[in-house]
Amino acid sequence: MKIAILPGDGIGPEIVAQAVRVLDALRSDGLPIEYEYGVLGGGAVDATGSPYPEATQKLAQAADAILLGAVGGPQWDNLPREQRPERGLLGIRKQLGVFANLRPAVLYPELANASTLKPEVVSGLDIMIIRELVGDIYFGEPRGIETRNGERVGYNTMVYSESEIRRIAKVAFETAMRRNRKLCSVDKMNVLEATQLWRDVVTEVGKDYPQVELSHMLVDNAAMQLVRNPKQFDVMVTGNMFGDILSDEASMLTGSIGMLPSASLDANNKGLYEPCHGSAPDIAGKNLANPLATILSVAMMLRYSFAKEDAAQRIEAAVKSVLAQGLRTADIFEAGTEKISTTQMGDAVLAAL
Repeated sequence: MKIAILPGDGIGPEIVAQAVRVLDALRSDGLPIEYEYGVLGGGAVDATGSPYPEATQKLAQAADAILLGAVGGPQWDNLPREQRPERGLLGIRKQLGVFANLRPAVLYPELANASTLKPEVVSGLDIMIIRELVGDIYFGEPRGIETRNGERVGYNTMVYSESEIRRIAKVAFETAMRRNRKLCSVDKMNVLEATQLWRDVVTEVGKDYPQVELSHMLVDNAAMQLVRNPKQFDVMVTGNMFGDILSDEASMLTGSIGMLPSASLDANNKGLYEPCHGSAPDIAGKNLANPLATILSVAMMLRYSFAKEDAAQRIEAAVKSVLAQGLRTADIFEAGTEKISTTQMGDAVLAAL
């Protein structure tokens, strides 16, 4: 089980270090895990001049799975666009062809009060958002900023091919089959032709899955419904830009984006695994960050890329045990619980494991 580890920027190295401790424990228990470190993002720019250097590209391609911390920070915001840390993230996604981004939004019972919504609205929440990851307006051409009629004009192109939509739709329907056989596809077909095609193709794929209840929803309504009545959803599938926004919205239903892992998979379940949150430069190096999303990303790695369901469930059970003990990092702390550091949370998960 060859894993490439890319700690990244900001809090990335701190949270990844705790996840590696979990991998070390599983290796001690007999799992054949080996890993190698690489650089991606701002740190890679500083070291090599590129946010996704050639050595990291080779490392990622040779690995069976990749564990990533987070990228970015204000110190790199003024670099040329092609050198910004986020270009490294887009680059590795595109090169590896990890087109299916799975983002679970699960509310642990112990964190019901951490959500900004009423407990009765979010209690029992368990949504899987599936986001297409290597197409749409983030990758479409032409794109750029140019001068027209004496003023600057910025433009991007939203584009989807039928094959791109079909393959992500199949992932969504297969996921729904393993869950509650209910799928909501999100688009903006009333004004965007690219997403009219999205709706048409998803509907066509749905004919191969008659057991799945398929519904469609416009993205603005979906954003509202996620706050109004999130438990109406089970599996949601949408394009890259809409999925970027909706999955972050859904993450806050659970109380903290620091709790949510993600998996980005190619057609053969090789995956890029990372927490949903960013690099949080304001708390970097302070031993305050919540490592649970990264640790839970390791569980997703074991489940999807390595088919080690028992090990995945062990990690998830350990996280639940820690929360049941009342241990909290600052982002999920509330009265009556114990506030602990990043490394102390790692200690607690290892003890529970």
